[in-house]
Amino acid sequence: MANIRIIEAAGSQRPKRRIGVYVRVSTDSSDQQNSYASQIGYYTAMIEKHPEWELVDVYADEGISGTSMEKRPEFMKMLRACRQHKIDRVLCKSISRFARNTVDCLDTVRELKGLGIAVYFEKENIDTLKQQSEFIITLYSGFAQAESESLSANVRLGMRMGFAQG
Repeated sequence: MANIRIIEAAGSQRPKRRIGVYVRVSTDSSDQQNSYASQIGYYTAMIEKHPEWELVDVYADEGISGTSMEKRPEFMKMLRACRQHKIDRVLCKSISRFARNTVDCLDTVRELKGLGIAVYFEKENIDTLKQQSEFIITLYSGFAQAESESLSANVRLGMRMGFAQG
């Protein structure tokens, strides 16, 4: 039996997977700022541990609610990079960091999936290119939207009560 040895052609290395990271904190409070910095450091270190990955950019919106995509400039910048095929995979801490609007979340995930781009939500351990992820994303993004609506209602109620008391 002959020994077969495969020799890779020069320059035939597989291209690195291009990674975009999305980070968002909703307030400018000091604990949120610590979370913001921690997320950036964590994902940068994670990408460095994977030699087959290459960091494209960290897209970070700070002090911004996740209920509207248009009000998040870094999120929109990340989507443009995805549409230009500059990103192969997006890493995000959780679905609630990605979007607090169920329709926006699902529409964005579907669009990226159609482009062959995976979004990985670490907290929920969801890779959007895998089966069954859309149902789970719908549940989690619905919870995130409901939480955001509840917080908003509480703030409005508190303001009304404050006005009533002078």
